[in-house]
Amino acid sequence: MTEPAAVTNPGPRPDDPLSPLGQKPRPAGARDRLRAASGRLRGGDLGLLPVLAGLVVIWVVMQILDPLFLSSANLTNLALESVPVGVIALGVVCVLLVGQIDLSVGSISGLGAAVLAVLFVDRGLPAWLAVAVALALAGLIGWLYAQVHNRIGVPSFVITLGGLLGFLGVQLWILGPKGSINLPFDSGLVTFAQLHFLPPWLAYTLVAAGAVVLYATGAARASERRRAGLAAASRRLLAGRSLALLAGLGAAVWYLNRDRGVGWMFVFFLALVLALHYVLSRTAFGKSMYAVGGNLEAARRAGVNVKAVLTTAFVLCATLACVGGVLSAARLAAANQSSGGGDVNLNAIAAAVIGGTSLFGGRGTAFAALLGVLVIQSISSGLTLLNLDSAYRFMVTGGVLLLAVSLDAVARRSRVSHGRA
Repeated sequence: MTEPAAVTNPGPRPDDPLSPLGQKPRPAGARDRLRAASGRLRGGDLGLLPVLAGLVVIWVVMQILDPLFLSSANLTNLALESVPVGVIALGVVCVLLVGQIDLSVGSISGLGAAVLAVLFVDRGLPAWLAVAVALALAGLIGWLYAQVHNRIGVPSFVITLGGLLGFLGVQLWILGPKGSINLPFDSGLVTFAQLHFLPPWLAYTLVAAGAVVLYATGAARASERRRAGLAAASRRLLAGRSLALLAGLGAAVWYLNRDRGVGWMFVFFLALVLALHYVLSRTAFGKSMYAVGGNLEAARRAGVNVKAVLTTAFVLCATLACVGGVLSAARLAAANQSSGGGDVNLNAIAAAVIGGTSLFGGRGTAFAALLGVLVIQSISSGLTLLNLDSAYRFMVTGGVLLLAVSLDAVARRSRVSHGRA
C-alpha cells in the first residue's frame, strides 16, 4: 500500500480575496506622502526644500528693506532678467548630472551673441538663419569637448577652462575693432525679449492647461502603478495638487498682469525647463544621465553607452549656453566684447548648484536652474533697489553658493551613513 503523496502548500493565490496578493493596493494619501517625505529628509534627500526656503527668506528680507521689491513691476523685470542666465544654467545642470563641468558656458554664450550679430546685422542674413548657425557652432563645440574627454581622457575641467579662454578670443576676433554691434530695435528678436507679453486670457488659459496636464499625468502614472500592484497616489491627492498649482500660478499671473504681465521670453524659459524635466524623469536617456553621474563604472557594466551620454550632455550644455547668449543679446539689443563675460559664467554654474544640483553628479532636476537663477536674480534686484555696490552682490551670492554646496555635502554624507545603517 502506497502512502498518499505529500501535499505542498501552494501559497497564497492572487485571486484569493483574503490573500495579500489578492488585495488591491491602498491608495497613497497625504499622510503616506508626508511619511515618505519625512523618511527622505532623514536620509539626506533634501530635494528643493532648501532653495525654496532660501528664496522665501530672501524675498521677505528684501521686501522689509525696500517695499518696492515685491511690486508687480519689479517682479516682471526680475523674471525677464532671469531668463538668459537661467537657460545657460539648464545646460550646466546637464553636465553636472553626469559628473562633469563646463567652465566655458559664458564664453560660448558671448560667442553665440557675436555670431548672431555679425551674420544678422553685418552680413544681412535672416535672423532665424543667424541663430541656427550660432546654435550649430555651439553644438559642434560641445561635441569637440566630448571627443577630447572620451578619446584622450582629458578632464572636463581642463578642457572647458581652455575653451573659456580660447572662445573668448574668438568672440573678440569676430566682433573686430568696433567691438560692439547693435541689433535693430524693430527686429523680432529684440521685441520678443523686451516687448512681447502674453495677453491675460492666454496666460490664464496656460495656467489652467498646466493644472489639467498635471492631474492627467499624475492619474496616468497612478493607474500604471496600481496595475503593477504598487501603492499609488489617490485621486483626491492628485486633485488637490492640481488645484494648488492652479491657485498659485493663477495668483502669480494676476499679480504680474497688474504691470505688463508675463513675458513671452519667460514662458519660453519655462517651456525649456519642462521639456528637460520630461527628458530627465520620463525617458531612458534621462535615467542614463543619472546612472552615469551616480556611478560611471556601474552604468557601463549595466549596458549604458557612457560615451554617448557624455557627448549628449556636453552638446546640450553648449547649445543652451548659446541660446542664453542669443537671448541676452536680444534683451540688450546689442552684442559686444563684454557679452558672456563678467559674472555670467559663474552665475550660471552657481544657479545650478544653488538650485540643488549636486557637484558630485547623479542628483538634480531641471527646476534647479529655475529656482537657482531666481535666487541669484532676487539678490541682484534687491541690492540694486537698495543702491548698494555690486561688491555686496558678489559677497552675498558667494555666501549663498557656499551654503548650498555645504548642504549638498552634508546631505550626501547623511545619505551614505543612512544607507549603511
